[in-house]
Amino acid sequence: MFIGHFALGFAAKRVTPRLSLVVLFLAAQFADVLWPFLVAAGVEHVRIDPGNTAVTPLDFVSYPYSHSLVMLVIWGLLLGWIYRRGDRAAFPVVAALVVSHWILDVITHRPDMPLYPGGPEFGLGLWNSVHATVVTEGLLYLAGVWIYIRATRARDAIGRWAFVSLAAALVLFYAASLAGGPPPSVRALYLTGIFGAALILAWGWWADRHRDVE
Repeated sequence: MFIGHFALGFAAKRVTPRLSLVVLFLAAQFADVLWPFLVAAGVEHVRIDPGNTAVTPLDFVSYPYSHSLVMLVIWGLLLGWIYRRGDRAAFPVVAALVVSHWILDVITHRPDMPLYPGGPEFGLGLWNSVHATVVTEGLLYLAGVWIYIRATRARDAIGRWAFVSLAAALVLFYAASLAGGPPPSVRALYLTGIFGAALILAWGWWADRHRDVE
């Protein structure tokens, strides 16, 4: 899942208005932010395998530290503790967003989502259908963006257009990932993941700092 994770980040602004969108995005996407660094370091492993599912050409061979449920609970508690100050809702919301990544990925992935490092793996395989995946993620994304719009208002033109461009860019990135071919190499994959995450997080920070909470 891709835009579905960002949907939860957008929606969480209603519950934790003091937290920047960059924090909410980071929490919701923490597994995928950490993953390319671990792949680059050789700690976790992925294989380019066109046809692995209808949606992705990737075979996630091993990602116990970035994507297992137990590790995401640990990462979530740590990240929630870091951002807990000044907002009572921050700790549980940030922790829940981190853990939500496993839940959404279990829905979409084939059975490759580990319960804990070396433990049993789960997955309902929504990615076996492009149509079902797009409809599910699309509806979730629309709901998340709508909640964010209702929870905030633009302070200036940047707040309006930076947000609109961010929301549209995420959809375009998603469409490109569905329509594009497999990455040329694992190195290209993890570099794209690292720089893409940095771009989206910075964009989210920029847009959100020019918006006020309703």
